[in-house]
Amino acid sequence: MFDLDKWQEILTTIKKNKLRTILTGFSVAWGIFMLIILLGSGKGLENGFENQFRGAAKNSLWIWTGRTSIAHNGMNPGRSVRFTNDDYSNLKNNIDRREFISGRFNIFWGNQVTYNNEIHSFGIRNVHPEYEFIEALTITEGRYINQLDIKDKRKVTVISTEVRDVLFKDEASDALGKYILVNGIPFKVVGFFEDESNNSNNMRLIYVPISTAQMVFSGGNRLHEISMTIEANTIEEAQSVEQDIRNRLAAVHNFDAEDRRALGTWNSFENYMQMQSIFKGIRLFVWIIGIGTIVAGIVGVSNIMIIVVKERTREIGIRKALGATPFSVISLVLFESVLITTFAGYIGLVLGVGLLELLSGISTDFFADPSADFGIAISATVLLIFAGALAGFVPAQRAARIKPIEALRDE
Repeated sequence: MFDLDKWQEILTTIKKNKLRTILTGFSVAWGIFMLIILLGSGKGLENGFENQFRGAAKNSLWIWTGRTSIAHNGMNPGRSVRFTNDDYSNLKNNIDRREFISGRFNIFWGNQVTYNNEIHSFGIRNVHPEYEFIEALTITEGRYINQLDIKDKRKVTVISTEVRDVLFKDEASDALGKYILVNGIPFKVVGFFEDESNNSNNMRLIYVPISTAQMVFSGGNRLHEISMTIEANTIEEAQSVEQDIRNRLAAVHNFDAEDRRALGTWNSFENYMQMQSIFKGIRLFVWIIGIGTIVAGIVGVSNIMIIVVKERTREIGIRKALGATPFSVISLVLFESVLITTFAGYIGLVLGVGLLELLSGISTDFFADPSADFGIAISATVLLIFAGALAGFVPAQRAARIKPIEALRDE
């Protein structure tokens, strides 16, 4: 424990070298400030990226068809590949790592939704019940499409809360169970949903059982897309599932499994993991830059302490002649170094966190809520104390080695 005399000594030394101490402290404060700002900005980028995936499952896989571009089994390129309900059943029953799966039948004309005198054009998605989990929808009232709707080809629909408010206006609170016209066909509203993504288009949608849509909108057994979520912990596992799907569908539709134009895919898990790897690299880069800046400040503090020890050589010699132990000399120098480093560092820490708080309301498609969490503050605190001790270690050892007789001769 340091007594009052030692505190006064340290403060007197700092006052004697105000400008030098302030400039050195500034370098430490700037290092911590930049570390906090860089880490907070990196977190903002990461939050913005997470928002892009917020409205859909992170482990989803989307599959669609096109035209062949590679000759295969004696067939010329340019053939159309088309999904049917059989392809949905094939993948549903035979893909081991599949979680949820849904086909999708698109309507490319009309999309007119009507209630009384309200006539609007909204997106119509015709899907299976498990699509609710693939898009990560939140049902706010009523229910989503179920298996009985598919089996009995019921004319039911689930609409977004935005569509509800636009169509029903003052009747929005009593809209559940009422009928709307979808391209002139009456459908019963059985539920309302909200989409967590920032995409406003996803809130201007209605969902219809795919079997019903195929029947009333002359779709036959046609599917335009198949989507699913997969069980995967690594990119390699996700790619393995995708390749299994390619091989299976290529065998059924007689095209080359490597023909990317015949079968298109988008593997969100692969993209998500790749971006996570990029952010890990960014975090590592930020820490390297921040620590590098702090090290520059530590060198400055260490240089100051070396000068302080040199200026106080006679004083330290007298102390040792009067019985001061090497430990008491070392602790005095170390404490002064830690005090300068910690005080300056906390100024940088507070300014950095304060600036991030001012920016916390910022939210764009790729940048949202920059912040430095409690763990970062703890890490910065530990780093500051360690940096202060490190900066004073060499000067403290030099002070401890001073011999009283030599010190008294020092001019």
